[in-house]
Order: sequence, then C-alpha cells, then structure tokens
Amino acid sequence: MNMKNKVTIKEVAQKAGVSPATVSYVLNNKKSISENTKQRVWNTVSELDYVPDLSARSLIAGNSKLIGVVVPQTEKGNRLMFENNFYSEIVSSIEYRARLRGYHVLISASDTNENYLTLAKERNLDGIIVIGIYPNSFYQEMKESQIPIVLVDSYCNDHYYHSIRIDDAYGSYLATKYMIDHGHRNIAFFCGEIKENGVMKQRLQGYREAMEEQGLTFNTKNVFEGKIDYEDGIKLAEALCKSDIKATAVVTTADILAISAMKAFYKHGIHVPDDISIIGFDDLQITKYLTPGLTTVHQDISRKGERAMDLLFNSIQNPKLTKQEEIMPVNIIERGSVKDLNDSAEKEVI
Repeated sequence: MNMKNKVTIKEVAQKAGVSPATVSYVLNNKKSISENTKQRVWNTVSELDYVPDLSARSLIAGNSKLIGVVVPQTEKGNRLMFENNFYSEIVSSIEYRARLRGYHVLISASDTNENYLTLAKERNLDGIIVIGIYPNSFYQEMKESQIPIVLVDSYCNDHYYHSIRIDDAYGSYLATKYMIDHGHRNIAFFCGEIKENGVMKQRLQGYREAMEEQGLTFNTKNVFEGKIDYEDGIKLAEALCKSDIKATAVVTTADILAISAMKAFYKHGIHVPDDISIIGFDDLQITKYLTPGLTTVHQDISRKGERAMDLLFNSIQNPKLTKQEEIMPVNIIERGSVKDLNDSAEKEVI
C-alpha cells in the first residue's frame, strides 16, 4: 500500500465514531471499554484494513513483539501439513490478527525430536499458539517456559494452558447422524492417527455414539486410520474399495480426506454421490468449488484463529489470567455429496 494512502488511526476513529485514544485503548487492550465499542472498533479496523505502525509505537522493554505458531509435521524431517488448507486458513487468520496488534508471527514445524523451548527462548517469544497434538513431554517442556500459550484443537487438560477448540465428538456425531438420517446404515469412517488428547479420538467417539444411538453396530473394520493429508485420503479410499465392506457412505474427519477419497473412488469407477456418499469436516473454502460440492461439518476456521490470537494477547497483557477455554460451534453444510436413500428403491453399495 502506498504510504499516502495508508489508513490512519484518526480515520479509524472517525469511521467508528470514537476518539483516536479509544481506538488505541482497544488495540492495546488498555482501560475498560464496552464490548459494543470494542466490536465497532475491530469491525472498522478490519473494514479499512488498518495496520498499526510499529515505528510509531513505543515498545515495552524486553518485549519482542513476536508470536510463535507451532504446526505439526506429517513425518519427521518431511513436509509440513500445509497441503491441508486448514492450516493455511487458520495461520493466515492468526497472522492478520497479530499484525493488527503490532505483532509478527514466527511459524515453526515441530516433531517429537525438536526442542522448541530453546527456539522460544532464543527468539524471546512473547507468546505461543500451538496447533494440534504433541507428546506429553512437549507440553511439560513448554510449561516450564512460563510463556503465555494457547492450545488450538487439543484436549490436553493441564491447567497452565489456555485453549480453543470445537466439540469434535459432537461434530462427528452430527456428520454420522446426517448419513443415518439419509438412509445409510453401513458407514465407513476415515480418520487421522488416533492419539490421546487428540481430536481424532473425539471424532471417532462421536461416530460410534451416533451409530449405537440408532441401533447400528460399531465395527472397527469400518474404521480406516491414516494421516490427514491428500495422499492418505487416496490410500484409505483404495483400502475400502479392496475390502469386503459394502459401505454406502463414508464419514471423514477432514475435508482433505474426503476430497482425495472422491478422486480415488472416481478412478475406480465409483461416483459420488450415486454410488457412494461422503461427508467432510472443516468446510474449507475449496469444498464449495468441487463437483459435486462437498457436504461437510462447518467450523469457522478464520474465527478460530482470531480468537486464539485474542486469547493469547489477553494472556500476554495479564500474566495472572486464569485458564480460559473456548468451545466454538459446528453445523452441517449441505451440498451435493450425500445421496438420500430413504426414497430409493434400490440401495447401492460398492
């Protein structure tokens, strides 16, 4: 943006109908400002694409204005999970929200052998957002740092950490019940690696609860476990095709699994939804552009990133802040990947 066109704090204040001082208070979380005023200021900041000028702001001594964001690796020393657009969407949201508050973001991939605490101390991180699940040793190590930390999509019960997530079991329950309500009884389940304190364990539980609630048998043979990436989505679909399971539907725990599975099914001459139905989880932007569009469990990924940064910022500003936990809502987005068998005379199987 050209400097002469750069939005000023005065313009934000005028548009929001408040004083420049009030805008500054909201951006820096200073003084008691009403929630209505805060929301009006933040809406205006977003609308005008206002970014604070760090050079014009006095930095608190000892603060780096640097936030760490930890994302998982699919394999040690291999690729990041950015081929799953979930991570690019949430990290973009975190980065934008951080920038509005005058912070920069350092993105790091962490595996079980990396000493992230060393990096955090070397870079003097003001706070850290950890996305996903890691070994217990990682959480114990990070706890010793005394750096404000927010966990995203984790069921770690340590009282040190703030956290934000969805009700993963309920989301998977909704997806499975949606299939059952559309006449499906033999339903396969595609998921990532099932780990303690992880979302996959919760989503498997939701699938199982929906099946058993409707008097259907939960069978571990119907559960196909892999990694949450494009390649494994193809592998899981091929494994289903080669099995003797006569599934009419697949519930997945991630859109990326559903998208790649659809492609694999097509290569085997199996069409969605005519031959098999499928439902995703996340509602990535790409899902609406597929043919057919992917029915999926919606979570507001961008909002999750924003709230994670807001929670971290509050923790940085108030070191004595007690544990905060936020659970965001989910709902089903209907598109074209699920066939209703209730009105079909013939129930097709693969």
